[in-house]
Amino acid sequence: MSMLTPPGMGGKYRITGDKYPRMRRPSGRRRLVLAAVAALAAVGLIGWGTLQLIDVFTGGEASAAGTATGAAKAGDCAGRPEKKAPPLPEPRRITVNVLNATPRGGLAKETADELKKRGFTIDKVANAPKAYDKKVRGPGMVLGPRSAADTALPVLAAQLAGAEQRTDARKGTTVDLIIGNQFKALAGQRDAARTLAALATSRTASAKPSSADGKHC
Repeated sequence: MSMLTPPGMGGKYRITGDKYPRMRRPSGRRRLVLAAVAALAAVGLIGWGTLQLIDVFTGGEASAAGTATGAAKAGDCAGRPEKKAPPLPEPRRITVNVLNATPRGGLAKETADELKKRGFTIDKVANAPKAYDKKVRGPGMVLGPRSAADTALPVLAAQLAGAEQRTDARKGTTVDLIIGNQFKALAGQRDAARTLAALATSRTASAKPSSADGKHC
């Protein structure tokens, strides 16, 4: 009876031959794969822990900023404040110098009297300085400080059809009406009123926010 024959088998079953099953160790390639998977898992855990620490010490500011930026990009112009143009001043709040740049006498006085009837405050009535004397080819020019470019000048220009509007570096708020070579008369009061109404309407329309499609935001 062979030594490998289990006892009690009575020799009925025997193991013959010289080859037996063996338990093999894992191959080197398998060990490398397992090690790589473990390393990746460790790196992921470290990264997640780092992000958690950053979030704790910053109070989530980075995340909040990213969310706000995304919301701003996705939004439209509805939340933006309207850009309002300055209101047009009343004639009584505009002080005007009436200057004659033509060789015709008496135009400054007549024009100043008419502007006064329309509510403007008149300061100087005189001939134009040399820089403009006989050099204004059109009906006239309204001239004032840069601060008046969007307020007093358009109101005064509405009184004279075709008047050129310019600004200079002067201080104060007084504006000039310089009578030019093609001057005939001031615009009618009704015509001036219509011009001012159209100007006010266009300024109101331009102050409205752009459409919500965001094309002009």
